[in-house]
Amino acid sequence: MWFVDMVNQVSQRLHEQPNQKSIETVLALDFGTKKIGLALGNSLLRLAQPLMTIEHRSNEFTFQQIQKLIKEWEITLFVVGLPRHPDGNAHEMTNRCTRFGNQLHGRFHLPVVWMDERYTSATANHQHGDIDAQSAVLILEQYFSSTPS
Repeated sequence: MWFVDMVNQVSQRLHEQPNQKSIETVLALDFGTKKIGLALGNSLLRLAQPLMTIEHRSNEFTFQQIQKLIKEWEITLFVVGLPRHPDGNAHEMTNRCTRFGNQLHGRFHLPVVWMDERYTSATANHQHGDIDAQSAVLILEQYFSSTPS
């Protein structure tokens, strides 16, 4: 978990230095009805690291787990994967993910950015480890590549 230690050290140094450009600590979420994959990164390093997968037992359980991560990592932004059909049209999970992101914003008062997540699960299937967290990594990498550094 060298990446986790590095993110902690960088975040701590940045919070100690006034007049620095605001660095966002970003939590990416690959929402599913049974599991939610999570990835972590920050806007300075612009690297995404798989964090964990939460079993979606209930909304209350899920939000308690996310609350712990917000405190532990000092999260300032959520990036939520937004699934769509290959032609770009919305489907049932698009609405569920939108609702989930709105609930994140309402509960934690942090900004939410939605990223197109088409094909992330298929791509993550070719990687090793936790597929849901790997999908969240791909969502976060897409966010970093779409925003100016």
